[in-house]
Amino acid sequence: MKELIFVRSGRLDWRKRPEPVLAEHSDAIVRPFLAGRCDGDTLPIHQPVSRALQAGMALGLVDPVVGAICGKVPFRGPFAIGHECVAEVVAVGPGVRQVRIGQTVVVPWAISCGACPQCRRGLTSKCATMATTMSDGTLAAYGFGPSSGPWGGMITDRIRVPHADHMLVPVPDDIPPLRVAAASDNLADAWRAVVAPLTERDGGSVLVLGGGAKSIGLYAAGLAAAHGAAAVHYLDSDPERRAIAESLGATVIQTVRRDYDIVVEATSRAPGLRRAITSLAPGGICTAVGYYLSTGTRVPLMRMYATDATLRIGVSHARAALPALLDFLQRTAFPAERVTTLLADWDDAPAAYTARTTKLVLQRPRLT
Repeated sequence: MKELIFVRSGRLDWRKRPEPVLAEHSDAIVRPFLAGRCDGDTLPIHQPVSRALQAGMALGLVDPVVGAICGKVPFRGPFAIGHECVAEVVAVGPGVRQVRIGQTVVVPWAISCGACPQCRRGLTSKCATMATTMSDGTLAAYGFGPSSGPWGGMITDRIRVPHADHMLVPVPDDIPPLRVAAASDNLADAWRAVVAPLTERDGGSVLVLGGGAKSIGLYAAGLAAAHGAAAVHYLDSDPERRAIAESLGATVIQTVRRDYDIVVEATSRAPGLRRAITSLAPGGICTAVGYYLSTGTRVPLMRMYATDATLRIGVSHARAALPALLDFLQRTAFPAERVTTLLADWDDAPAAYTARTTKLVLQRPRLT
């Protein structure tokens, strides 16, 4: 079979790999038929960052955890890429009780067991069971290369999924699969950035600073509007994304206030992080969804102290969010697919995955 391989910045290829097998009784084999490109994947694709990040870690300018996740030379190819997919189940192990062949499922980006203390707390991307299989316990995931485990990427003919009864989340029949193409990561990330904070600040005002984590910012703006935020303001320089944000119920702005109850920082830049924090009302919550690689990222802590602000930053725990997210999509028909700016044929993945577009989704026909 074949899988999509990141070779170097600007180049991806199909390469052959062995068929996955059911290694454990609790495993399943799934066939992805939709695959979204995570916002974070564009970093190495569009910029030759490997050597710069390696040098930055050696000089103490880049946090060494980057190497733990992405290798001593971060994002150095070749490695299998892709960690968002909707798939159909094609085989299950004898210990699988809840997942059946033919089901349509979302596969979370991070591997988790569902039973350890971290998983029970909702920290499914920091699963203690899977951490024991890693050399440094940092991350077990699809699509980040060997440093994150032997799982490969999701843009492939078939993938093995451990702990299948926990990991695989069935998609209700009345949800169009394209609507959940990014539910493995980016859509779930946006969900955690606005839904829980709005629960704490019912009817609060929301600011989304977009442009870095491009699709996450748009999903967040739409979800905030759909969850009854008093105001949803969206700031971004890109006219296409501004139009999508407006179609999802947000108001496009050019200047920000300093009284937002909730801010989603999706610029993935240190100045954006500081701007987000200084835009909070007293007691406000900022969730940062991007990468901040520098060891010297400055955070206005005294400002946060004075305004009693909360900063939330960390990997998304998609598996924990998926049941509530899918229930919401089923009840409301929230049109998450509007964020998709390029729908490409699966076989065209090597070229399509390099496209400079907000949200790429690859598609191919189902088997059934």
